[in-house]
Amino acid sequence: MPIFFASILVQIACAVHCVRGGRNSLWLMVIIFLSLPGCLAYFIFEILPELMGRREVRAVKSAAVKAMDPERDMRRAREAVEIADTAANRIALGDALAAKGRWAEAIPHYDVAEAKAPGVDRPTRFKLACACFEAGRSDRARELLEALPQSGSQSENDRAAMLLARLLEEDGESARALALYAELGERMPGAEAQCRQAALLMSLGRRAEALAPLSEAERRAKRMDRHERAKQADMYDWAARNLAELRAERG
Repeated sequence: MPIFFASILVQIACAVHCVRGGRNSLWLMVIIFLSLPGCLAYFIFEILPELMGRREVRAVKSAAVKAMDPERDMRRAREAVEIADTAANRIALGDALAAKGRWAEAIPHYDVAEAKAPGVDRPTRFKLACACFEAGRSDRARELLEALPQSGSQSENDRAAMLLARLLEEDGESARALALYAELGERMPGAEAQCRQAALLMSLGRRAEALAPLSEAERRAKRMDRHERAKQADMYDWAARNLAELRAERG
């Protein structure tokens, strides 16, 4: 009996979905007269393709494919370069290597791609600067950034400025880095600029001054939805811990 009632509920659910979705009326006949096999067919041919088109499902599917074959994107990118050594294929290979944290290996591919482009290819040069920074080639990264032409997009300019601020901090130019973090914090979404500013202030022994950027990071975190905050959960957790410590120090 429980199975019978369950099958009835499944049929009703499929029938309602069919009617509300404006599906072909023949599906109603299949659902009603073939019972569970009809519902299964309806799910496979009507509901499943709809689910597969959703962004969340595509993301899960992509993650599953990467887990089963983590080298797939890199392998395809290498094959594409072997077939046609174009700037676009070189960039794709560089991106695949960068996604794996293999920054040093990505650098020559970005170099080749930039050399193939007429004039200055700003997006590729920025990727090259990022790869150099992550690979520990800070001098070249800074040289590339300081010669990077301005973009028509403020967000792209801010991303480059954030990387430059990190290089300035690494080179001991704390005053310039702090000024740049403060400026970026007024424009950029999220709280990366505030957290980096606070971390640098604390490393300089200026803990009291770190209270303001950390408080702003807390305020922004509270206004984010759970999924958005989860993308940088470690950063926001760090900010919360240090903010609590600073507030405790002040009594």
